[in-house]
Amino acid sequence: MTAAGVRRRLAAYADPVRARHSRRYFKTGPGDYGEGDRFIGVTVPDQRRVAREFRDLPLAQADRLLRSAIHEERAVALMILVDQFARGASLPPAARAKIVRLYLRRLRYVNNWDLVDISAPGILGGWLSCPDGAPHRRRVLERLARSTHLWSRRVAMLATLRFIAAGEHQDAIRIATILVNDSHDLIQKAVGWMLREVGTRASASALEAFLARHAATMPRTSLRYAIERLPPRERQRWMALRSLAAPAGRRFRGFA
Repeated sequence: MTAAGVRRRLAAYADPVRARHSRRYFKTGPGDYGEGDRFIGVTVPDQRRVAREFRDLPLAQADRLLRSAIHEERAVALMILVDQFARGASLPPAARAKIVRLYLRRLRYVNNWDLVDISAPGILGGWLSCPDGAPHRRRVLERLARSTHLWSRRVAMLATLRFIAAGEHQDAIRIATILVNDSHDLIQKAVGWMLREVGTRASASALEAFLARHAATMPRTSLRYAIERLPPRERQRWMALRSLAAPAGRRFRGFA
């Protein structure tokens, strides 16, 4: 199994029309967050099909794929690493640690929201959820959350989904507090999404406490995501608090 083999299989599914659509959808134009990214037009189901075929790809070959200029090749590399990490539960911790170290070393290639979202919970979140990784939670997540690198910040927030799924809210609230006033839309959405998951899967009271501290000043995008599954009257209450705190010139301009 080689990276070249994965590339050949992906090329068989390539669609130039879909590639053009993907370049627009993932904002690859000048100045956009995905500027310069290249697509060949492979659907996510087909990417997952190829990842299953090459699930035993050696780590060095996955690394080569992860450094590809082609978005779908990086996506498949991450899918393979997530699967290998999950299947490595019976292996010595050192084997799983190699996957995590590779992931953190190559974060500059995990450079769009879909790549972060398919990998951060399963790889970094998975590692920090196990006994050997747990002591590193605060140091790793806070370092990433305070990074100037957009995708590192999103990785920090999305990794906490693994803890939330286990009913733990503390790390998600801590990282959300660091990122609550982030200016980038993709971080605001990630913060709101994880807060929403905290409220529905881990601790409704933790979400309410966070909103009591930050709802009046946090970005409207984050707030809307965070309260999405609350009862209508509760949503109205939090949005009204946000509107009252907004500058007068912006109060009635609608949702951001």
